[in-house]
Amino acid sequence: MKRIISILAAALLGLPVFAQQNLFPSQDLKSAIVNEDGSVTFNFLAPKAHKVQIVGDFMEGEKGTNIGMASSGIVDMTEGEGGLWTYTSKPLESELYSYTFLVDGIATIDPNHPYVFRDFATLTNLFVIPGGMGDLYSVQKVKHGSVTAVWYHSDGLGMDRRMNVYTPYGYESNPRKKYPVLYLLHGMGGDEDEWKNFGRACTILDNLIAQGKAEPMIVVMPNGHAGMSAAPGESDMGYYKPYHFQQGTMDGTFETYFPEIVKFVDKTFRTQADKAHRAIAGLSMGGFHSAFISANYPDLFGYVGLFSAAVGVTREDISPIYQNFDAKLAVQFKKGVKLYWMGCGNVDFLYKNNKALREVFDANGYPYVYLETDGGHVWKNWRIYLADYAPRLFK
Repeated sequence: MKRIISILAAALLGLPVFAQQNLFPSQDLKSAIVNEDGSVTFNFLAPKAHKVQIVGDFMEGEKGTNIGMASSGIVDMTEGEGGLWTYTSKPLESELYSYTFLVDGIATIDPNHPYVFRDFATLTNLFVIPGGMGDLYSVQKVKHGSVTAVWYHSDGLGMDRRMNVYTPYGYESNPRKKYPVLYLLHGMGGDEDEWKNFGRACTILDNLIAQGKAEPMIVVMPNGHAGMSAAPGESDMGYYKPYHFQQGTMDGTFETYFPEIVKFVDKTFRTQADKAHRAIAGLSMGGFHSAFISANYPDLFGYVGLFSAAVGVTREDISPIYQNFDAKLAVQFKKGVKLYWMGCGNVDFLYKNNKALREVFDANGYPYVYLETDGGHVWKNWRIYLADYAPRLFK
């Protein structure tokens, strides 16, 4: 009997290894290999595939794609011995890039490069080319802040809601020091995790603060969809497939009850609770939110940042929060704005909308800072905008 038990035990112990070896044979490969000249080599094992392509925001491919990766190109990979498909890019500038594979037209992530981010319902692999902006987006040997998922109760929305809060290095060790706050808002296709993950906001702040380029600050990243209590998989809704148009998306609800978030943060964290030490900024829908929140509550924020903002895309009859924007803007500047910052890509589909807003500012003599970059409605630009905006705050 003891011999039988021993044999069974040995067999059971061997099962996970056996299963793993058979289920994941392609894991012996390496992919997204950054070469010395800055080029990147991709490998994908698919012996039964007829065609394998790579979709990436780092290349000008034969044609564009809209499978969740704006301004991306598609190129064919080359099949080698044993069904190993390969592709090596040209040398790339220092940056954080994203990609995915198309196997006979079906999108799939790279199983040999485990660095994957979720941007709402889209999964993409990521890699970094070091030596420039890529270093700012990568963890360095510096003092690091902390990130906490915090729940607050919204009386206006009638629910508990989740947000991420970054506190800079030293926050825990000095209980008397108070900090300024940046409220950082995501786009329509995101949630409270988007700036933390894809945007690399916490890493960017760590590095900028360590370099002495930015003031130590608290960064609050809430969920901008008023109908969502939390990011997909983080609420009592469970593991559902996310969809973009949530209830409470750009209908004035989020903006109306935004002061609840400010009140909670000032009560819960050691903040410098005044206009001169509060900033708000956001990308796309988050820029839209930032414009209307700051205009409707002119005593809350001394700094405003619009990153490829979705301005000029709503009707005034949706909500009172969107009415009389020009008049509210006049009041906002009369009461004082330390910095109004705008940035947009030169081929962004919202470029004309942002230009129209700048023309309103020019006509009224409202001061602002503007940064125009190459490219479209993409994360590459929004990370650059945060890296330019944050060092200007709280000086």
